[in-house]
Amino acid sequence: MNREYHKWWSPSLGREMELLIFGHSGARVLVFPTSRGRFFEWEDRGMFGPDGLGYHIAQGWLQVYCVDSVDGESWYNYAAHPGHRGWRHTQYMNYVVNEVLPLTRAKNSNPFLIVLGASFGAYHAACLAFKFPHLVGRIIGMSGMYDIKRFTGGYSDDNVYFNNPMDFIQHEHDPGRLEALRRMDIILATGKDDALRHESERMSAVLWNKGIGNALRLWDGWSHDWPYWKRMLHLYIGGHD
Repeated sequence: MNREYHKWWSPSLGREMELLIFGHSGARVLVFPTSRGRFFEWEDRGMFGPDGLGYHIAQGWLQVYCVDSVDGESWYNYAAHPGHRGWRHTQYMNYVVNEVLPLTRAKNSNPFLIVLGASFGAYHAACLAFKFPHLVGRIIGMSGMYDIKRFTGGYSDDNVYFNNPMDFIQHEHDPGRLEALRRMDIILATGKDDALRHESERMSAVLWNKGIGNALRLWDGWSHDWPYWKRMLHLYIGGHD
């Protein structure tokens, strides 16, 4: 399996950022780590092994890009004002859109982009996909949370609002953006006993209320851990179950 390591100084973030690439062709897949996770987390958890996405990658069906996070500088930086934390997340989104995605397109001409993540990574995936729907073909959010105001004590300003999918989707009225959102494959999977289950249910309802179709999948039990997420991906990476 092709594996590449990349590191560069990010103009968007003003710091060095690292990422890993797995595979040589196929749909481009952008993977976000869990809360405060690193770019090597999914590899360390065996998600690209023979019982994970390894076969799909080896067959040339998927090329996976695993990005780093700056969660400790944004939403998890509780010493900073919520507005500053939101601004740091905006810079992170700029890094992904203006630096990482051009790299994916330079390496792979496949037009289809899948974004995915688990737990807090699902928030990142949803924030990116719903802010930039014209760039994304499918989002898979597993055991996710989607209302960032739980990190701000309810505080909101432009930097919080426009990075909070639960808020900005409710008030989306732009016809072009709504059309792009309605074309996207949206899959939200969570456990019936997961403490975050209501987040997926609320996000699904907000989307449906705007005429944006999505698949809400409730799994038995807690289902908030790597073995479950590996099984979810096997079902949903192709956009069906």
